[in-house]
Amino acid sequence: MRVLVADDSALFRDGIISLLKAAGLEVVGQAGDGDAAVKAASQLHPDLILLDIQMPKMNGLEALRLIKSSMPEIQVVMLTVSEEDADLFEAAKAGAEGYLLKSLNADEFLDMLDGLQRGEAAMTRQTTARLMKRFTQAAATPPAPAQRLTDREVELLKLVAAGMANKAIAQQLSISENTVKYHMKKIMQKLNVQNRTEAVTQSIRAGLLDPSSFNDSRDIYRNEN
Repeated sequence: MRVLVADDSALFRDGIISLLKAAGLEVVGQAGDGDAAVKAASQLHPDLILLDIQMPKMNGLEALRLIKSSMPEIQVVMLTVSEEDADLFEAAKAGAEGYLLKSLNADEFLDMLDGLQRGEAAMTRQTTARLMKRFTQAAATPPAPAQRLTDREVELLKLVAAGMANKAIAQQLSISENTVKYHMKKIMQKLNVQNRTEAVTQSIRAGLLDPSSFNDSRDIYRNEN
């Protein structure tokens, strides 16, 4: 396995590199910050990157997202001294194959890396349990667009839900059609949806809009422009 080690501590990098080499792994490069890690990944194309979360210039999570977006086949294991659930959750969402604390002993560390070649995630049972709990909580949390939309956006979305086209909404609110389109784009970005229908559905689920006050909901489909 060809490995790239990225950590801002030269002393820690040296220790990890020595450990990896003693275990028969090939270390193809090292980096001291997130930006250098992304560049090295592109140039060296390793099988595995050991990536510290806290690094200068670009943190490990940002580097992970860039690496996975362009080189998804490279396995990435995050290294950290932090047990913050937020970092663990973000690393998992971004595609990391593992999340290891630097406090692990050498045998545990190598066992976790060996498991990657068998298709296992490189993380302890305790970390896996924390991650599953966080994903379960996230899945059970209903969307709350009311906390993110402005009063103007809510007003406009109610008109959309009532089946009004952009031209009619523009006249109703005394704004241009381009302004309506701009607001709709921002609304869909905030709600993470692809069209007007999804925006209305999401808002109804969150209790932001009252469906009993709308016209025939089929009008929404006819006014997607």
